[in-house]
Amino acid sequence: MQHDPSVTSFPRDDPPQTGRVICWDVDTQVDFIMANGKLAVPGAEAILPNLAALTDWAHRSGIRIVATADDHDVGHAEITDHPDWQTTFPPHCMRGTDGQKKVSATALRDPLVLQPVPLDPADVVRAVQAHRGDILLNKPGTDVFRWNPNAATVLASLAPDCVIVYGVATDFCVRAAVAGLARLHPQGSLVIVADAIRGINEAASAALMLEWPAAGHAVMTTAEVLG
Repeated sequence: MQHDPSVTSFPRDDPPQTGRVICWDVDTQVDFIMANGKLAVPGAEAILPNLAALTDWAHRSGIRIVATADDHDVGHAEITDHPDWQTTFPPHCMRGTDGQKKVSATALRDPLVLQPVPLDPADVVRAVQAHRGDILLNKPGTDVFRWNPNAATVLASLAPDCVIVYGVATDFCVRAAVAGLARLHPQGSLVIVADAIRGINEAASAALMLEWPAAGHAVMTTAEVLG
C-alpha cells in the first residue's frame, strides 16, 4: 500500500527505532536495471543479488530506506526523441508503465510517497517522523535534490549519522545523490556500495570511484556493509 502524499492521511504512530543509519536507494527501476529496460544501464542486472541483500538487511535491521525514482511524463525537459545523452534521454520510466516500477529486489515496505511538488516542510517532517515504512521520492530529473523540493526536508528530518548509497547510474543519478547528500548533510558520513552500483560511462564511473574516497566518503562492498 502506498500512502497518498497528502499529510493528513499519514498515520501518527510513534516513529520507528531505526538508529542513525539510513539507506539511499537510487533509481533501482525496471527501465534502468533490467536488460530489456528502456534505458538499461550496462551490467545492472548483475547487481540484483546485492540490491536484494541490502534491502533485506535494512528491513530486518529496522533501517529506513529512502528511495528515489524517475517518474516521467511527456513534456518533461529530460525526455526527447533526439537525446544528447547528457541532459536529455529517450523516453524511460514513463508514469504508469512497468518500466517505471522498482525491481522486486528493492521492493519498499509501506512507502510514504512524496511527489515533486512543494509541501509545507513542517508537515513533511511530521509525516516522516510518524511513518513506520520506507520513503519514496519521485522526480522528473536526474538530481532528486533539485527536482523534488521535499527531498532536503526528508534528509534533515532523518538527520542520519551515516547514509549507505546504492543504485544506478553511477555517473548520473548516483553522482548527483552523493553530491547532494554531502552538501546538505556534511556532518554525516557517506558509504557508497561499490558492487551495488553500475554506470553508463565506464571511464566516468571509474573516476568517481577514485574521487569519492578522496573526498572522505567510504567505498565498500555489500559484504562489508552487511558485516
